Amino acid sequence: MPNTRLIKRRIRSVQSIGKVTKAMEMVAASRMKRAQDRALAARPYDEGIRQVIANLSAAIPPGQEAAVHPLLDVHPVQRVELLLITTDRGLCGALNSNIIRVASNFILEQEAPVSVVAVGRKGRDFCNRYGQDLLAEFTGIGDKPGLLDIAPIAKVVTEDYASGKADRVYLIYPQFVSTVTQNPVVHQLLPVEPTEFPAGQNVEYIFEPDPSYVLGQLLPRFVEMQVYRSIMETIASEQSARMVAMRNATDSAQDLFKELTLVFNKARQEAITNELLDMIGTKIALE
Repeated sequence: MPNTRLIKRRIRSVQSIGKVTKAMEMVAASRMKRAQDRALAARPYDEGIRQVIANLSAAIPPGQEAAVHPLLDVHPVQRVELLLITTDRGLCGALNSNIIRVASNFILEQEAPVSVVAVGRKGRDFCNRYGQDLLAEFTGIGDKPGLLDIAPIAKVVTEDYASGKADRVYLIYPQFVSTVTQNPVVHQLLPVEPTEFPAGQNVEYIFEPDPSYVLGQLLPRFVEMQVYRSIMETIASEQSARMVAMRNATDSAQDLFKELTLVFNKARQEAITNELLDMIGTKIALE
């Protein structure tokens, strides 16, 4: 016969866990909307700066990109650097495991050695656990970072590429699609490959003193914006995934509470029935 005292203890534990997951779900939901708004707000600026760079690049004669800025120079691939963006905290479903799985496959597919710059504790722990070449780590960025908080991250990868320590720099992060969908993305960060400027399209601005100078000043800001947008997408994905995960955990706790309550009632009914049978048997024996 099941021990009713142990079942009651388990019911109390499940109720406590359900209250915690419900509270975490509400906190994640309150943060999710703000994080999603910031991620979506960064996208138009990113698209705008891409168009400006495409227009500037079209004004540069072919073969002279490297003279404008080293971030445009294409190197023979002998060393790859990976900027891996994950979260600092867990309890967000399969978000981090999906990113790390994509990063693992990416590292295995590369013929050149790969070094990692980790943003987030989960990515750092992955590198330490599996012996990856970890160049730098950035943790504790928070839920509302600014461009000044992101600048050191972009500075590390741009300096490594400009100095020749890295011949390609790739970026892996979770792209926010919807509350229930976050897709890991692999994107080449350096060298910068400007998109093609549509032929015949007119622009409503001019560049002073010349397009080459403006492009050289704009490229580091462009890399910073790419990193900033990726981190905004990661924060939005984290809060969305955590809300969904905590909601599922709360639902599971409620289901388990119902099952344990049913088991407890059956055990208590069985105990009462056995006591009645013992009383009836004793009475019959005395008669």
